[in-house]
Amino acid sequence: MIRLPAVAGRFYPDDPGRLRAAVDSFLASGGEEKKIRARACLVPHAGYIYSGRVAGEVYRRIEIPGRVILLGPRHFPRGAPLSILSDGAWRTPLGLAPIDHLLAEKIVGAFPLLSEDAVAHSEEHSLEVQLPFLQRLAPSFMFVPIVIGPARWEPLEALGHALARVIAAEREPVLLIASSDMNHYESDAVTRVKDRKAIDRILALDPRRLIDTVRDENISMCGYAAAVAVLIAARELGATETELVRYATSGEVNGDMQEVVGYAGIIIK
Repeated sequence: MIRLPAVAGRFYPDDPGRLRAAVDSFLASGGEEKKIRARACLVPHAGYIYSGRVAGEVYRRIEIPGRVILLGPRHFPRGAPLSILSDGAWRTPLGLAPIDHLLAEKIVGAFPLLSEDAVAHSEEHSLEVQLPFLQRLAPSFMFVPIVIGPARWEPLEALGHALARVIAAEREPVLLIASSDMNHYESDAVTRVKDRKAIDRILALDPRRLIDTVRDENISMCGYAAAVAVLIAARELGATETELVRYATSGEVNGDMQEVVGYAGIIIK
């Protein structure tokens, strides 16, 4: 099955040349930097005009291995709440990004609550917008797509442990990517305070307190579930360091400081 792009021409350019130029501009740096071998990262997924710079700064700092697991939110109430695709490829204007069938099968075997469900992925943008970055940095990469609807702690904890077991058994490195925007549609001042509370929990590698903080503080972080599962897995795999690479809000782009969305880029080592 070939999953066609759902948001090309809206969230990012649908012309290959313009898309390459946009992604490369986000990945550009002022000088040579030594790449970090990260276990995981958190990147945003809004339209590139808003969050591309934040995502690009994370991606250009880390080594992109040949195998990636992408986790993000299911924004629309369609399809299974814990959904994976195990076969085929996703098309972007830059070409096909193949699914790692063998790795996906191992993940499903370790966590049977994942459903094979194309409907949950068909219109979802949270994973799609990451692919052009990965295609520019690691053209031969393969990936496993997982989207998560609203979820309780227990299944997220189990998913995180399952991902860690699968990755630990692999000979080649596997990068975990959590796709999430931060607080939505409150003022810039309020959003920055709320987002800092969630970011501090991520930087502390504290998934339990992250989910509690998001709920107790009413932080509309759309990919909190993906972040929780990735934190659990990364910590079990030995992660001990984190770095906030960049934080921004949509107000910095469009000038509207009354209803912003926050974007954080975080590396987990």
